Amino acid sequence: MPEKNIFVIGLDEANLPTLNDVPDAQSLRFHPLLTIEELQDGEVHVPELLEKAQRILDGFGGRIDAIVGYWDFPVSTMVPILSERYGTRSTSLESVVKCEHKYWSRLEQRKVTDSHPRFGRVDLNADDPRPPDGVRFPMWLKPALAYSSELAFGVKDEDEFRAAVSEIREGIARVGRPFEHILDRLDLPPEMDGVGAQVCLAEEEMSGIQVAVEGYVHNGEVTVYGALDSINYPDSSCFLRHQYPSMLPDTAIKQLHDVTERVMRQIGFDSATFSVEYFYDPKTGDVSLLEINPRHSQSHAELFQYVDGVPNHHCMVGLALGEDPRMPHRQGTYAMAAKWYYRWFADGTVHHVPTSEDLRRIEREIPGIRVDVVPKEAERLSEMPGQDSYSYELAHIFTGGGDEQELRDKYDRCVAALGLTFDETTPGGRDEKNA
Repeated sequence: MPEKNIFVIGLDEANLPTLNDVPDAQSLRFHPLLTIEELQDGEVHVPELLEKAQRILDGFGGRIDAIVGYWDFPVSTMVPILSERYGTRSTSLESVVKCEHKYWSRLEQRKVTDSHPRFGRVDLNADDPRPPDGVRFPMWLKPALAYSSELAFGVKDEDEFRAAVSEIREGIARVGRPFEHILDRLDLPPEMDGVGAQVCLAEEEMSGIQVAVEGYVHNGEVTVYGALDSINYPDSSCFLRHQYPSMLPDTAIKQLHDVTERVMRQIGFDSATFSVEYFYDPKTGDVSLLEINPRHSQSHAELFQYVDGVPNHHCMVGLALGEDPRMPHRQGTYAMAAKWYYRWFADGTVHHVPTSEDLRRIEREIPGIRVDVVPKEAERLSEMPGQDSYSYELAHIFTGGGDEQELRDKYDRCVAALGLTFDETTPGGRDEKNA
């Protein structure tokens, strides 16, 4: 059987091993298409990226069987654009934008469910921007286009509202301006006339247990194959870990499946993977939709591999090849798995960053873990790209175990083994109490 050529936009070393662990990987050949630096550093230029990608694909001598990607904008929008050009399978560009654009996404969600917070737009051009009518404190302010919680601020009064607006005004163009090129490709509905990409969204604060569901749509059929709990640092909005499988009751999981299916059908999603984040209130049993990611969560690949026996990359690849990628169930080595976010809540310069050889040694000494360190040696934390508004990511630590205590023990041992050190915290650093 001839190899199938799969082009991966932003293929990185961290994901290549799990891509090579998908079923029938021996018959697949993964080709890199553009680098992470080209796609994520600074303000991206979408037309230039598309032109360069097309030159690479046009120059390829073999058959192009699939074009995939597992990053946010611009990758999420480049996949359907390039797939349409080269005749490969993908969901439509419009369906991706209906997820990526947080305001448009809310408009679509409320057509089929009331499981979402009150929301509205904030006029950044006003001399004195005000909260939208009907949206009450405490609330979250965020750009309609932003990732990794960048420029997302929880505010509880007018003073914090004005401070957040000031920071969002200053940084919203980094993603918003390039996204205008994507909106120009679409015939927008009347409710999106004049909205654009540089728009600020206000949403009432949600509470409860955070959970994410992962799934895909194949030939119009929505499949949810997993639910993960999202646990924050104490007194913080920053993720400590994602844990699979979810510990929520079956009734809650069923409700999440139902809302997800209705919303993804409304958006017109098909032939692609997705991840939807929710809050679940254990007192009332209600769920509230936080946001939709029109891609699969590549950072959860190890979790599904540990527990189910196959990384979730399988779904992305199978759909792109026209197949229904049914995931195995609980056929992995471990009963539970987690992705931990080792964070720092103040600015500083990091030292004693482990080498790749150091990391492989730690992984051998602590079975059932994998580690990716984020900063480089002597890098200042505030200069790292893609960080949230309250913390800095130092490492992503994946652990598999028989129970939650084993996951914790492996994480603690790994943090100690990494041995990262920092210069003394500098003035203006991020305050953990306010995280």
